Amino acid sequence: MNIEIIDQEANDVVGQLTAGLRQFNVEHLGDEATQPLTIVARNTTGDIVGGVAGRIIYKNFLINLVWIDAHYRGQGLGQKLMQVAQTQAIKRGCLIAQLDTLDFQAPGFYQKLGFIIIGTVPKFPGSPERYFMMKHLSCNETNEG
Repeated sequence: MNIEIIDQEANDVVGQLTAGLRQFNVEHLGDEATQPLTIVARNTTGDIVGGVAGRIIYKNFLINLVWIDAHYRGQGLGQKLMQVAQTQAIKRGCLIAQLDTLDFQAPGFYQKLGFIIIGTVPKFPGSPERYFMMKHLSCNETNEG
């Protein structure tokens, strides 16, 4: 057996690892296809100025990232994009949404949207505190926004 260290993007290798993990999950949880879900906002010239990106699997909306261009922050765009993303997740059968964020990013923003902190990794030299957050999704959210 050889152990290999890879110091560059290796999409084919990660793809094989992901396929192996998915097969393991199917053996324990049954077949469930993962589905990407991305919501973006574009300005009048077509440039992306914000978005929410994640995946749906096993009735979870796993939010990988939320970003709003600095010129559009504080104007409600993030809240609007999160509402649209959550509505779409509910329509796809999700019961919860989850994400993680760093202490200098937006834990307060997510809490205002109903997310609760379910775990943390404390700050240590060279790394900020990290928050793991979740929210129970409600069918009422499909009527918002």
